[in-house]
Amino acid sequence: MANDGTLTERERLVYSAKLAEQAERYDEMVDAMKTLCKLDAVELSIEERNLLSVGYKNVIGARRASWRILSSIEDKERMKSNEANSGQIKVYRAKVEKELNDICEEILMILDNHLIVNQASDESKVFYYKMKGDYYRYLAEFLQQDNRSKVAGQGNEGGEEGNKI
Repeated sequence: MANDGTLTERERLVYSAKLAEQAERYDEMVDAMKTLCKLDAVELSIEERNLLSVGYKNVIGARRASWRILSSIEDKERMKSNEANSGQIKVYRAKVEKELNDICEEILMILDNHLIVNQASDESKVFYYKMKGDYYRYLAEFLQQDNRSKVAGQGNEGGEEGNKI
C-alpha cells in the first residue's frame, strides 16, 4: 500500500483478481492476473501464482467441458446419419476450439515471455513448467493429428524442464 493509503497497481490487480474469483467471473480474474504478469516488476508471490492458475484453470475448464459435450453430441448425430445437425455442431465445436486454442496460446506466451525468466526462483520455474505442460496437454486434446503430436512433444519438454530443476 502506498504511503497515502492508496493501493499500488500490483495490489489493485491482485484485489481485482480475488474479487472476480469470489464472483466466479474467471475471465475477469484472468484479465487482472494477465496484466499483473506483464508488469514484469518482481516475481509472483505464491498467492499470485495460485490466482493465475485458478483463473486460467476455470476459464479453460469450462471450454474443455463444452468441447467434450459437443464432440459427444456430434458423434451421436453422425451415428444417426443426421448430417445437417452434425454440420452445425461441427461449426460450433470449431468456435469452441478456437477459444481453447487462443486461451492456451495466451497463457503459454505469458509463461514464456514474463514468468519463466532467469531470475525466477526454482520453485516458481517448476510451477510454471508444470502449467506449461498442462496447457500443451489441453491443446493436444482437441487438435488434429500433426498438430497434436507437435504440442504433445512440447508438453513433455515442459515437464522434463520442470523435473530438471
